[in-house]
Amino acid sequence: MEIKVVRNILDANERIAKDNRNLFDKKGIFVINLMGAPGCGKTSLVEHTIKKLKDKCKISVVEGDIESSIDAERVSKLGVKAVQINTGGACHLDGNMLKEALPEIDLDNCDFLIVENVGNLVCPAEFSVGENFKVMILSVAEGDDKPKKYPLMFHESKVLLINKTDLLPYTNCDVEKIKKESLEINPKLKIFEISCKTGEGIDEWSEWISAQLNKLKKR
Repeated sequence: MEIKVVRNILDANERIAKDNRNLFDKKGIFVINLMGAPGCGKTSLVEHTIKKLKDKCKISVVEGDIESSIDAERVSKLGVKAVQINTGGACHLDGNMLKEALPEIDLDNCDFLIVENVGNLVCPAEFSVGENFKVMILSVAEGDDKPKKYPLMFHESKVLLINKTDLLPYTNCDVEKIKKESLEINPKLKIFEISCKTGEGIDEWSEWISAQLNKLKKR
């Protein structure tokens, strides 16, 4: 019975997420679902990405958190539309939560929508919100055992950003091990090594996003 209930929940979410995806396609909006553990650097990456791309495209952001509007307030200072979703305890965003937030965004004046999911390495991977791609951040401070511990997150993501590389001298993290085990799970995974502190890898990441936006425009 429990398995059936979970399946029904996932199926219902997929229907709503598909509706969101159809709407984004109609409006020509590229959407990423940004996932990762608390403190891995999601909001810092959002800020860097906005700074790099806001003169090239129109960006909006949806921030997901259990409580508070701290992240949305941070992002809005960069001059983009930021909408906060507070889940009140839920460990992820889903298609319906995003659907309810969309009226707050001028979709006719948006090229790139960043959905920053709730900090969690488990649940967000199971729920689509209608994104083009799921993107995962893993900080080196979290350790190099995460691909084997949380394989679904790596399997479902299009991109893995290995963040806080500036901390490598102070950790026992093996980045090559992360890459090897991540690619064993998902051979098509695109991997960037970045540091939101020093800016390492941010240009490469931003250029990749720009390329995806250009592909969408040519459709």
